[in-house]
Amino acid sequence: MATGAQVEAHRSLQRAFEVLELIADNDGRMGVAQLAAESRLPLSSMHRLVSTLAKLGYLHQEPSRKYVLGAPLVRLGHASSRLLLANWGQPRLARLADELGESVHLTMLDGDEVRYVAQAPSSRSMRMFTEVGRRVLPHCCAAGNAILSAMAEDEVRRLLARTGMPRYTENTITDTDTYVERLRLTAEAGYALDDAEQETGVRCVAVLVPDSAERFALSVSGPTTRMSDEVVSRVVPLLIRASWDIAAVLP
Repeated sequence: MATGAQVEAHRSLQRAFEVLELIADNDGRMGVAQLAAESRLPLSSMHRLVSTLAKLGYLHQEPSRKYVLGAPLVRLGHASSRLLLANWGQPRLARLADELGESVHLTMLDGDEVRYVAQAPSSRSMRMFTEVGRRVLPHCCAAGNAILSAMAEDEVRRLLARTGMPRYTENTITDTDTYVERLRLTAEAGYALDDAEQETGVRCVAVLVPDSAERFALSVSGPTTRMSDEVVSRVVPLLIRASWDIAAVLP
């Protein structure tokens, strides 16, 4: 049987999570009085609770005296999303790879780079294989193009200024203005292409995973000899459908 101290510790933990969820459901910002009213806790108890959460870094008090979610929660959310997608998405990626006959990748924008979160290789002997965890610059890959096409232009330009735009093949776009225009066309089309811009002889098509707090993209890559315009037109609707399936499980 639980002791009184154990019961109280359990209640405190439960209340802490309730406070964090309340703030998250209210655009990530609430004052102590509002928290106390909505949780039906005494104001003094709420003061102690948010003070403890702030000391641990899970809340941060703004000059307005309201509390916002702290950086450790963002880090936990990122880790949760990546793990959820890697575990849940793997069978979905494998089915898509079998259906299309080409390698399928799930990627995300991690800092200024695109990171491969999960992948399902093609069963063909000549196939594209990218290790999970690999990082690439966004300007030279379809996944990066898809993700950046949904970002504000000034944000894109700042990112490119930080990373530079090195040339990897003769097709790599290395001019910022040209690339920004390319992103505009990508946003209009609803999908992104990489025409041998990262690796010679490899073509890739990608779509953005919609309605995600983080920036994910789903892509298919294969040899340029197989990834014709006709194949791309067949791949895009399947990628879009799969991206909505993935979006449905994101927090």
